[in-house]
Amino acid sequence: MDRDLSDEDSVVDLSFEAESPLTPPAELLERLPSYDCLFQGGGQQIFFPPLEALGRPQEPRCWSSFLEHSRVPVVTEQVAREALLSFVNSKCCYGSSAAGDLIIQELKQQTLCRYRLETFSESRIKRSVDGPQRGTSPRLWDIKVQVPPMFQEDTRKFQVPHSSLVKECHKCHGRGRYKCSGCHGAGMVRCPSCRGAKRRTKQPRRCQMCSGSGRHRCSTCSGRGTKTCATCKGEKKLLHFIQLVIMWKNSLFEFVSEHQLNCPGELLAKAKGENLFKDENTTVYPLIDFPLREISLASQRGIAQHSATLASRARVLQQRQTIELIPLTEVHYWYQGKTNVYYIYGTDHRVYVVDYPEQYCCGCTII
Repeated sequence: MDRDLSDEDSVVDLSFEAESPLTPPAELLERLPSYDCLFQGGGQQIFFPPLEALGRPQEPRCWSSFLEHSRVPVVTEQVAREALLSFVNSKCCYGSSAAGDLIIQELKQQTLCRYRLETFSESRIKRSVDGPQRGTSPRLWDIKVQVPPMFQEDTRKFQVPHSSLVKECHKCHGRGRYKCSGCHGAGMVRCPSCRGAKRRTKQPRRCQMCSGSGRHRCSTCSGRGTKTCATCKGEKKLLHFIQLVIMWKNSLFEFVSEHQLNCPGELLAKAKGENLFKDENTTVYPLIDFPLREISLASQRGIAQHSATLASRARVLQQRQTIELIPLTEVHYWYQGKTNVYYIYGTDHRVYVVDYPEQYCCGCTII
């Protein structure tokens, strides 16, 4: 039976109500059986994914066939000059005369290998746990949901079936309202004009704002003395349930082979390359026999890192490893008695200029 809100003892003083969270305190929550919890913190729990049998390792590959069918175009002097002119024309403070007149002396070309491992995984956590009702709630990893496209991150929230329970609001204790913090439940406050003196200072007439009463209606609660509970919106009860939060994440590991040129590594990591090899499966295995040993080691290292990071807290849905060829050319040129270099990288001929000789202003970032 609902209590009468007009009684003085039917409201409680919760001046912090507006800032309180909707989730009830942990001590009010009930645990569900048959859940394998990894750890708890911040009002949420992360659960062990089910163990799955690993597939068989793949057979050794014949890398010679991959290398024979992959050809990275050679950068000629004409291509090098056109790439620089295109770069200069995209900069407002660079002049194109130097790009057209400089003398290219030498082209040093290298082809780098970029290894990339992507692991698409799914993790599940539960929040706002309360008692089960109308049957046993399914285990979190037994709930079937629509998986987004592979390697596209997403987060979705679901209500676990048979986990809802209606309970008395833990903030207002089922009363639906609480005492106003502005007037402490009185509905009236001291008049802000005369400050309770009933008359303005040095004025014989009574205060017009409070009509000489020294009190004024509380603006916080409109004179009611109570406010509607912000947690239950005055409904006195709350629906508690297990909220399943599913997160699909794409973990990325990248490695670019060593080179002897002075082009920044962060540019090469983003460069566009020619695909040499692609392996996509539920589980991929290290490329132990690749001709470039540092790529084989990177493959082993990346797969080990992802396995160690995700094994206990996420389920791996798909893995993809690729090897790309990244062309890199160091262009040595002479202009007005000075020699300098610039770099052309990627199959789309991006340019990195160390010190372009024809700049009109300062403060430009060269990228």
